[in-house]
Amino acid sequence: MKEDILGYLIDAGSVHECAQSVMDCVGLPYGLVWLACMNPHSYAVSLHDGQFAAALRDADWLIPDGVGVVLASRVFKRHVRERVSGPDLFHAVQQMLNRAGGYRVFFLGSTSETLARIESRMRADYPAIKVAGTFSPPFRPWFSSDELEQMIRAVNAAEADVLWVGLTAPKQEKWIFENKGRLKVRFIGAIGAAFDFYAGNLRPTPWFFRKLGLEWLPRLIQQPRRLWRRTFQSAPIFLWHVVRARLSGSDPRPS
Repeated sequence: MKEDILGYLIDAGSVHECAQSVMDCVGLPYGLVWLACMNPHSYAVSLHDGQFAAALRDADWLIPDGVGVVLASRVFKRHVRERVSGPDLFHAVQQMLNRAGGYRVFFLGSTSETLARIESRMRADYPAIKVAGTFSPPFRPWFSSDELEQMIRAVNAAEADVLWVGLTAPKQEKWIFENKGRLKVRFIGAIGAAFDFYAGNLRPTPWFFRKLGLEWLPRLIQQPRRLWRRTFQSAPIFLWHVVRARLSGSDPRPS
């Protein structure tokens, strides 16, 4: 089930339900599907970035990766009942891939050191999954045509079933949107910070913060320079649009 929240179709299923629907598609012998995360910051950025907005609407799954989206669903009396984070979805899909066995995954993004830690941990945690390859692209807002060719060739040469992309939003979603037609994989997941969490670069959020809907607070403390904007600018913008839509009785569509 998908629910319209401020003009975006958000998946209302649990982590397990979403992961299972991903697995159903990964097992098909044709087609490519992909997943992105929606949170208040994504919404705020999409208001001024038409390509990012188009990418989010193009995703086959748009998961509620933020307690703000869940609260908005309650305000609109919709059915998004729980937060489904990128890291949670990553682990759920990986567990299913591991149980099934024989699948190949590729990691695109982050640093070489982080990718090495991911590959090492994958061998211990998910021995039935083959890490078909990794690629650490240059850290910049855009890629040259030669760099794009290198990335696409690396992914396709690996013959992976699943491509995990951790380039941070909105770059990762726009990269997938622009290049998915050239990628020979079954599923692409834009999961951003999941790379750092899985590699151990970031500490996992304690359960009691998650229970209280404050999972953003420990991350803000760990990465204040990176996350202050989304906390103190993007979240109020999202909240204002939710309130405005509720008072007017309609969801405004972002331009």
